[in-house]
Amino acid sequence: MTGSDASPSDSPVVAPSDSSSFRLAYVPGVTPSKWVRVWNERLPDVPLTLLALTPAEAFGALREGAADAGLVRLPVDRDDLSAIPLYTETTVVVIPKDHLLAAAEEVTVEDLAEELVLHPLDDTLGWEQLPGLPANERPETTADAIELVAAGVGVLAVPQSLARLHHRKDLTYRTLTEVPQSRVALSWQAADEAPDLVEEFIGIVRGRTVNSTRGRRAEAQKGQKQPKDQKDRKTAGKPARSGKPGAASRTGKPTARKPGGAGGSGRGRTGGKPRKRS
Repeated sequence: MTGSDASPSDSPVVAPSDSSSFRLAYVPGVTPSKWVRVWNERLPDVPLTLLALTPAEAFGALREGAADAGLVRLPVDRDDLSAIPLYTETTVVVIPKDHLLAAAEEVTVEDLAEELVLHPLDDTLGWEQLPGLPANERPETTADAIELVAAGVGVLAVPQSLARLHHRKDLTYRTLTEVPQSRVALSWQAADEAPDLVEEFIGIVRGRTVNSTRGRRAEAQKGQKQPKDQKDRKTAGKPARSGKPGAASRTGKPTARKPGGAGGSGRGRTGGKPRKRS
């Protein structure tokens, strides 16, 4: 069984993922390319495999161990999955280009009062009350709903990324205000601590630098011997510990010199006047 309604007891036993690779699931509309690019720069020895899945498939893959982490849409069942929110998307209404609402910059719920608003079964907005007039049947998918909008059957409210994903030349979209918005999150199997590679990806999506990332690389750097050039830089400028005249003392202060010594004033040992010549 796969899907968001699958429970851990229903899921087959899957062998742990290979620690030398990372499998990232992502749902329609989410674009992981910028994070994948950073991953390849930081961990070139760990291949990252992308899995394009439906929302139900993505949750199933996480539960079954077929994916190490996933870029999904909230809500996430916290009983067996962990998640951190990443960003919130703007909601838009998809309409034909010749629709009256196309003349507006933004659309309100009141503007949709006389419109047939489609509500696909894979809706990601979680409406409490769908605006406009309800359709007799719900389309199976967002893609099916887009086809109906193009046929002039109704309009569709979706996250902006899905409107871009299903772009058609005969359709356009406008920002829809005062409505639910979709939140994208990074999710993985619930555990006391996230696996090292998941922690690496968390650091990337949160914008941590290489040195601050709490993952495999940071752990590997612990206990390593410091390079000689770094030691030299740390010791550079420190006073030498020597008792020789002219050298710095252990306190860092110069050693006092006796008058008449090397580099002295040329006077006698008593510091008095020069001796008279006979």
